Amino acid sequence: MGHRFQQAFPRNSYSINRNIFHGYDVWLLTITLFLICLGLIMVTSSSITLADRHYHDPLHYFWRQLSSVGIALGVACILIRIPMQIWERLSTVLLVVGFMLLILVLIPGIGYEVNGSMRWIHSWPFPLQASEPVKFCIITYMAGYLVRHGTGIREHFAGFIKPIIVLTILSALLLLEPDYGACVVIFAAALGMLFIGGVPLSRFISWMLVAGATLATLAILSPYRIQRLISFVDPWQDPFNSGFQLTQALIAFGRGNWLGAGLGSSIQKLFYLPEAHTDFVFAILAEELGLWGSLFVILLFCFLVWRAFVIGQVTEAGDRTFSAYFAYGTGLVIGTQAFINIGVNMGVLPTKGLTLPFVSYGGNSMIVTTALVAVLLRIEYENRQTRRINIPARSDIYAK
Repeated sequence: MGHRFQQAFPRNSYSINRNIFHGYDVWLLTITLFLICLGLIMVTSSSITLADRHYHDPLHYFWRQLSSVGIALGVACILIRIPMQIWERLSTVLLVVGFMLLILVLIPGIGYEVNGSMRWIHSWPFPLQASEPVKFCIITYMAGYLVRHGTGIREHFAGFIKPIIVLTILSALLLLEPDYGACVVIFAAALGMLFIGGVPLSRFISWMLVAGATLATLAILSPYRIQRLISFVDPWQDPFNSGFQLTQALIAFGRGNWLGAGLGSSIQKLFYLPEAHTDFVFAILAEELGLWGSLFVILLFCFLVWRAFVIGQVTEAGDRTFSAYFAYGTGLVIGTQAFINIGVNMGVLPTKGLTLPFVSYGGNSMIVTTALVAVLLRIEYENRQTRRINIPARSDIYAK
């Protein structure tokens, strides 16, 4: 439905003819490719010393990330040609696939542990992080459910509680790994889609409070999460132990100043800041490119999310509700994950193991996020194809 976005994104704000090149949205495509290239640069810059020490190849992580980008672009070229009707038919199947992945990762011998979490499945050509494809699966399922049960969701409690039960079970599987960050992103995006779908505000707020209280309780009951919360509140209380990562990230922001220390000139990446090329790559970016560079990257993400919502609004105006909800879900997932990652780097949110979309090192994240944008490009492409069919030829207009 998305009526709450009708006023925020009026139809005439979306120019169909201006922003297209070779059949696809040139702005969305350009921003995505720019972020991918920026990510390759920052992964190389932030990991070059670490790679040289551990692998005797300064470009080790660059080559691996470049191969992930190649796979991601190959997958995108395939997905961009798949009609949205096929995804709508597969929405329930993909939910089953998502559950299977989350179950498989918990089975010893299939899933394996890294840094205390069972998040990875043995696969070729590289390990599969189960929570990443689940994001794609849950967006597709929620879009299909909102189409099939839109009236029930808005008018009956049962229609609203069914997807909540699915999300609760899925979240429980994620927390068994544990993957608290992915759980927050997926749950927040799904609730956002329900809100856009027209769930009454009182019901939505009540379940938001329940979900927030549940996640807070789980965090409090886990000793290591309590330690993270304490270090988040005052990292300088224990700067060489629990608060080490955050204090080093804040030092990186301080060194960046207005214009940055210069590309490749970061000090914090020299074994001071852990996970400098993955979860905390934005801190290195801020140190090397400064405040203006950081703000520019934030604006790029804001534009990407805004574009997703505008595409969703235009799609909904054309009565293609499944595609509209998928577009909204894509914007919510990318926006939520980018917001959390940047917030963690800046010390305004507790530490989570989440990558910055397109920028952080990580093949699974790169492939899934690029796949989401590829489907978004397909939605926009179908919007214009539908519009061209509905617009009568000029000779027909004159004949009338």
